[in-house]
Amino acid sequence: MASNRHLGRIIALQTLYELGFRHDAGDTDVDQAEVLERNIVRYKDMVDDVAFVRDLVAGVARQTEALDKELQPIAPEWPIDQIARMDHVVLLIGLYELKNQKDIPPKVVINEAVELAKAFGGENSSKFINGVLGTALRQLTGEDAKTPAKKPAAKKSAKSSTKKEDKPSAPAK
Repeated sequence: MASNRHLGRIIALQTLYELGFRHDAGDTDVDQAEVLERNIVRYKDMVDDVAFVRDLVAGVARQTEALDKELQPIAPEWPIDQIARMDHVVLLIGLYELKNQKDIPPKVVINEAVELAKAFGGENSSKFINGVLGTALRQLTGEDAKTPAKKPAAKKSAKSSTKKEDKPSAPAK
């Protein structure tokens, strides 16, 4: 089932993308369950873990506002409404999984998000997704607070490296 989750994430991405697009276009009749089921049926012979897909879509849809509030400070140069829709959906899925799917290793979550960005996003999407989710993971695990500031390396004096006594002596003849 684990390898099948990649396809599940693609189905979730398609579903959430369509829901967001239709919502922003003013479609008040969009039905999340209908869109999701249509997308699942397209891949019914290839997807085994339908519950994973349903949980992912429902969870991201339910928590979008809260997830956006967490994403904004991580990428302050990019207001949420200026992030490409596809990248935004990939970030939502990735952050949702990092926070809620404890059975999936965080590196797998980030790698899957990067792969989705490579397949469906723009030229620099994968780097952007990797950076934002990497920062989110460090914040979630408290790694940023634990990491001590690096001290600059002590510089060697130029004088000491050129002194004659510091150089090995030549063998006597």
